[in-house]
Amino acid sequence: MLIGEVARRSGVSARMLRHYESLGLVRPSGRTGSGYREYSGEDVRRIFHIESLRAMGLSLREIGRALDDPGFTPADLVDDLIRRTRERIAAETELLIRLDRVHATDPAGWEDVLQVLALLRALGSTSAGTRQRAALASVDEVPVEALAQAALGEGDPYVAGALRWALSRSGGGAALLAEGLGSPVAAVRERAVRALAEMPGREAATLLRDALVSPDAVVRGRAALTLGARGEAAAIPVLVDMIVAGSNDTDAADALSVLAGDDAAADRIASLLVGRIGDGTTGQPARGRLTQALAGIPGATASRALADLVGDADRAVALTAAYLLRLRGDG
Repeated sequence: MLIGEVARRSGVSARMLRHYESLGLVRPSGRTGSGYREYSGEDVRRIFHIESLRAMGLSLREIGRALDDPGFTPADLVDDLIRRTRERIAAETELLIRLDRVHATDPAGWEDVLQVLALLRALGSTSAGTRQRAALASVDEVPVEALAQAALGEGDPYVAGALRWALSRSGGGAALLAEGLGSPVAAVRERAVRALAEMPGREAATLLRDALVSPDAVVRGRAALTLGARGEAAAIPVLVDMIVAGSNDTDAADALSVLAGDDAAADRIASLLVGRIGDGTTGQPARGRLTQALAGIPGATASRALADLVGDADRAVALTAAYLLRLRGDG
């Protein structure tokens, strides 16, 4: 089979076939009497193999090894191809995200495009100072999605604070932060709830209420402290759990005292605290913290509970209750 016929059947140009020959990838099995290259069926099959490997992303040098090196291990090469393909997809995805974000700003001219690109690049800088300056400068110039994405990935506390400030000023980005709440990475979940805690608006508040049932205790706690400070009674059970667990228990007790603003709320909170104190599974340190939390709860229910606790078998609890009663003027 002559080179023209091979080119027609394989879809590989005659020029490329000559290039393959110059590299030693394929060699015509013979020559005609007139000196023209003559390819056998085996030669054509090798050409199809070369094209298949090229389609997988192999270089011509790697293809030569794959076809001719007896020590070649296909699995290693496929692993390398997978790695490089993932890297290429990640790079192209990042480019697409950047282009989408530039497009979202509706730039009026190249100067605007370059400005947005510069700020996006600065948000991804290895310099914490550069990232912080970009966060503080980009509230009105970079899409909030970029700020939210940066906030979820930011480990420096000062830069993270600047990004949360920018997000709170923008009033957006809640959807991406919501995705962060479900991240398999604990640090990302914490960054997401901290950012939501500083954001105004109903959407952020709704997400914080949803976070009260998160399986992550840190997320639940941050949401409860924020909602408790805003007077939302839904946070009460989580705040009581925090006191039992000894996790930010002082802040949790303070939030409960804010929520105990009327008689009904105060009685409910006192009853919950007393119920946990009397729970046979609650250990001594937790009972002490729960007793202390009653100090910030006004009303008759809390006072009666403290009076009962003066006779508690745990001396530390009894002394704490007696002291708190004196402070309330009930002892």
